[in-house]
Amino acid sequence: MKPQAVNPVYFAFENDFVDTFRCIPMIVRYKLDACGIKLKLPEWVKLQVDEKRELANRPCYTAPEIEQYRQYLIHRVAERCQKTVTDLPPVEATWDLLGEVPGEVQEKALEFSCAPLTLRQWIGLDVLQRFALIKLCRSGHEGKNFPRALNEFGIENRSL
Repeated sequence: MKPQAVNPVYFAFENDFVDTFRCIPMIVRYKLDACGIKLKLPEWVKLQVDEKRELANRPCYTAPEIEQYRQYLIHRVAERCQKTVTDLPPVEATWDLLGEVPGEVQEKALEFSCAPLTLRQWIGLDVLQRFALIKLCRSGHEGKNFPRALNEFGIENRSL
């Protein structure tokens, strides 16, 4: 996965936890995939708010930035949790594929009785928006935010 530079933004559908950083925001999840670390929620919770904010804002796109990000996180987790981070296996960046809308996104849309996304809608999203939709499709994530994300991203999610 070759990450693209994205602005450190928080989505409106994350508002219920971003102020307190109770959960890991999408911008941090994107960077975790880039640096190959699986940060568990119990580890995230033990980080200080300024460290969480740093993880959201710290660049993580070029090879040196990715390594610096990784080392910063390794040290923070060791210090706060007395643990070694868990490596994440290489991730297939399906959010970067623009030839078709990923099947898991279409399935999630149907699950919420939303119209399937068109290829034009998918291509019109920025990389972090596509990443967020992919992540919201996966188990362990708050799927209820999927229709909220569609609305926020300007995709009409009319019921079928």
